[in-house]
Amino acid sequence: MSVGFFITCLVDLMRPSIGFAALRLIESAGFDVEVPMAQTCCGQPAYNSGDRATARALAARLLDQFAQFDYIVMPSGSCGGMVREHYADLFRDDPDLAFRFEQLRPKVYELTDFLVNVARLEQVPGRYDGELTYHDSCAGLRELGIKQQPRALLQLTGATLKEMEHCEQCCGFGGTFAVKYGEISGAIADEKCEHIAASGAPAVVLGDLGCMLNIEGRLRRRGDARTRVIHIAEVLAGES
Repeated sequence: MSVGFFITCLVDLMRPSIGFAALRLIESAGFDVEVPMAQTCCGQPAYNSGDRATARALAARLLDQFAQFDYIVMPSGSCGGMVREHYADLFRDDPDLAFRFEQLRPKVYELTDFLVNVARLEQVPGRYDGELTYHDSCAGLRELGIKQQPRALLQLTGATLKEMEHCEQCCGFGGTFAVKYGEISGAIADEKCEHIAASGAPAVVLGDLGCMLNIEGRLRRRGDARTRVIHIAEVLAGES
């Protein structure tokens, strides 16, 4: 069956290694994967900023680029949540686009959800011999129900999971929130860094690059140069 891979803006521009790791995982599960080269943003930054016209145009473009695939997989609960939970609002006044979206919506998956509930992986290419803690990203957890899927997959690597206190608490990024409310965002990120440190794990793993960049940046500004911040795709693919 065919998979259309939505790489996401941040992965494409900031950390393409995550995209390659995700592709390796999907292909190792026996799926044919294609990365549409004309894909762009999911529209979330515009949507969160109130620019509905731009968000709607980007959403319609995604429909055009991915409608032909059996599944659409994204290495981000944030982008996945935008598509699955908010496109209906963008298309509510256009019956044609609304219908096309409802045909596409059931095919949209965040990466770990796809690997667990569609591919039903029982083994992964990667091995992780060590301790780590896991940060639950807000959109993936609250909009898509991503909670046990990454933990089940991490078990397959042999990793020892040390749960941090308040693992479901926001990291402070929140997309444009971190720009609009920098001081509040920084305070939230400081709390997250303290919980990571208290877990005793030398690495924190997560499923959204936005959270990853925010946490890593805050750790480094606080003087922590040792704690590794890793996207789960890279751990599972053995590329961490």
